[in-house]
Amino acid sequence: MSAEHDTLLQHDQDFFDALVAGDAARLADLLTDDFLLVGVEDGVVAGKDVLLELVGSGALRFPGIDAFPGEAVVRFFGDAGVVVGRTAMRFTQDGGPGFGAGSRYTHVYAADGRGGWRLASAQGTAIKP
Repeated sequence: MSAEHDTLLQHDQDFFDALVAGDAARLADLLTDDFLLVGVEDGVVAGKDVLLELVGSGALRFPGIDAFPGEAVVRFFGDAGVVVGRTAMRFTQDGGPGFGAGSRYTHVYAADGRGGWRLASAQGTAIKP
């Protein structure tokens, strides 16, 4: 495994940790300005500003995210990196009841020009029991 492989898996974990911590400032650093998220439960597309507002305000909370980096597939295409992985997430929205989802996700990273990577796109697909 290459150092870049490990770096992207760590970036994935940093993203999940920032969601659990409700740390919008950390998320802002991890994401590209034009970041897009496709929701695992409903397929809704949200930009960076929407995600930061929801997480920063506490309207969207992630009490726990379990990742399985040993199962992840990491690939590189020039200045892009792609991680396909699996999570088990617990979350609440707008103070409602919590719910969970197992998902496969695809994260697309862009080289940031400073030797690092930023998350440009995230999409989850629910794993049905």
